[in-house]
Amino acid sequence: MNKLISVIVPAYNAQATIEATLKSIMAQTYSPLEIVVVNDGSADDTEKKARMLAGTDPRIKVVSQPNGGLSNARNRGVMEASGELVGFVDSDDLIYPDMYRQLYEAYLGVCGRYPDGTVFIQTGREEIDENGNILPSVCSVPDKEIFLTSEEFAKTLLMHKGDSSFCTRLCSRDFMMAHPFEEGVLSEDFSLQMGLTGILSGILLIPYIGYRVVHRAGSMTRKAKADDFPPVYTVILGHADRAEELAVRFPSLKSAARRFGLYMRMEYLLHIPVKDMQSSNKVYTDVVRYLRKHFADIVKGPYLTAKNRLYLIVLAICPKTARAVHAALMGLKREDRK
Repeated sequence: MNKLISVIVPAYNAQATIEATLKSIMAQTYSPLEIVVVNDGSADDTEKKARMLAGTDPRIKVVSQPNGGLSNARNRGVMEASGELVGFVDSDDLIYPDMYRQLYEAYLGVCGRYPDGTVFIQTGREEIDENGNILPSVCSVPDKEIFLTSEEFAKTLLMHKGDSSFCTRLCSRDFMMAHPFEEGVLSEDFSLQMGLTGILSGILLIPYIGYRVVHRAGSMTRKAKADDFPPVYTVILGHADRAEELAVRFPSLKSAARRFGLYMRMEYLLHIPVKDMQSSNKVYTDVVRYLRKHFADIVKGPYLTAKNRLYLIVLAICPKTARAVHAALMGLKREDRK
């Protein structure tokens, strides 16, 4: 008998998108399936719309709680889940009808070797905008099934080749109960996955795209206005520091962690508003100090592209001038596209 999969959908003020998201889950070809909607203190009609759909489909369970944030809502969903296996879908994204069938079939191939649930199964994903237009892919999808240990997978994340999202995965509920999402942080998927290095046996990547990430203006990584500074560029600096601490225990990650630290500081400096590049801004000055301290790694370290090295060298020496040049180059590119 197929195992019950509980799909957890944390939802906060998602009245505009929750119906489409839930309907994409309801259309799954895999059964049995349970859909756990955690209404995380929404002030709009999110709960009303979720309960309306629950009235048409007994597989939907709606739980309401005061606002606790995404990680808290996911952890609540895991506690409320009845399935032996769990998946996660954000309340503004979509999934293809065969996603959980594909994940479960791959799970059957490895569950005998890892009965303790220490393996995740991961599908590919695609990025689309609010109008359904395909955006450049963030992560490549393998041509065949690939199994990576947690250490090998951590390296793919540090190299910006892997996908840390738990929304593209099938996981053991017991394992997620024992290793909950860290609450009160952003980029919680990356944080948890890096923390599972050496604990999780590995991740099985399957040659299938099942998840559709819908990017919307004003999200954590996309700007609503040109002068916005998405918080992820600051948050990820802390994750970069923890990655270098992790590399102390896993020496094979040392070079990749340093590359990640340099790359994310480059991203920070290329996106921070120029007006905030002041000596009174401690985060900014610490970033510049880091680049100068690790100048040798910029010049000689592995994994950086020639373009990355050039940007990092100039940013380390004269960050404001580098930003002015970068802005001019981006302006020329925009003019060329017109």
